[in-house]
Amino acid sequence: MDLKQLRYFVAVAEELHFGRAATRLFISQPALSFDIKKLESQLDIQLLIRNNKSVSLTNAGQVLLDEARYLLLRAEQARRLTQRSAQGFVGRLSVGFVNSILHRGLPQAVKTFEQQHPDTEVVMMEMNSAEQVQALQRGQIDIGFVHGNTFTASIHCEPVLAEPFLCCLPEGHPLAQQQRIDLAQLAGDDFILFPRNVSPHYHDLIIARCVAAGFSPRIRHETRLWQTVVAMVAYEMGVALVPQTLAMIRQQGVHYCEIEGDGALSEIHAIRHADKPAAAAESFLALLKALQHPATTEP
Repeated sequence: MDLKQLRYFVAVAEELHFGRAATRLFISQPALSFDIKKLESQLDIQLLIRNNKSVSLTNAGQVLLDEARYLLLRAEQARRLTQRSAQGFVGRLSVGFVNSILHRGLPQAVKTFEQQHPDTEVVMMEMNSAEQVQALQRGQIDIGFVHGNTFTASIHCEPVLAEPFLCCLPEGHPLAQQQRIDLAQLAGDDFILFPRNVSPHYHDLIIARCVAAGFSPRIRHETRLWQTVVAMVAYEMGVALVPQTLAMIRQQGVHYCEIEGDGALSEIHAIRHADKPAAAAESFLALLKALQHPATTEP
């Protein structure tokens, strides 16, 4: 018993007419009758009762009809899943990410992608940029969203988001009522920043901005996460330069203001394998880009 025989049997059982079933299958009626008789012979069971006027199912035929429909459905699913697997759309898509991209459409992209590709499970893993590069090289993630854009030739890097930095000040700070300040006005303040070993990209970028404004920032406290930076500012432990995305997180006790003049942007890049990018990862990135409006950031 093979799938062709089952398809032929289902067609006859549903049409209850050999002529109509043959037309539906694009084969001759004698060939169809031959295959049905061969199937009954193989099973040693009568499946159909036929005479000159009608065709009907035996009890065994009704049982086989239900099972044949299920088997044909599963066979079609297996064919479709195998084809999709060859294109990278079956199984698991592992996504590394820095925290702030959560506020720029990543959760919506995951939800929409899983709706469009129900055979693929998206697994998100929060890591800093350096951890994501290592995870990608080890095959632990399929795509990552990182800060920085200098990587080895084996990693393909593509810009996704870019946004300005803001000054994050305690509400009681003398400049907290201003909408825009000169960065040099913070020369005497304590700064909160990432250690360089955690996020060299952001560490160097923020220090470079301060130096360009005419001073070297006095780094009083260090932390690993943007949310912690903002929370420490709220506790009046210092000031910070943060990506604009962070203003979307409602934190009592802080004030955000723009910085005078043009400056370096906070950027997020997508990283994938340069030589073997997963089709699912490419599709996910395209979807995320389509959901974007402004820009984002995070270590």
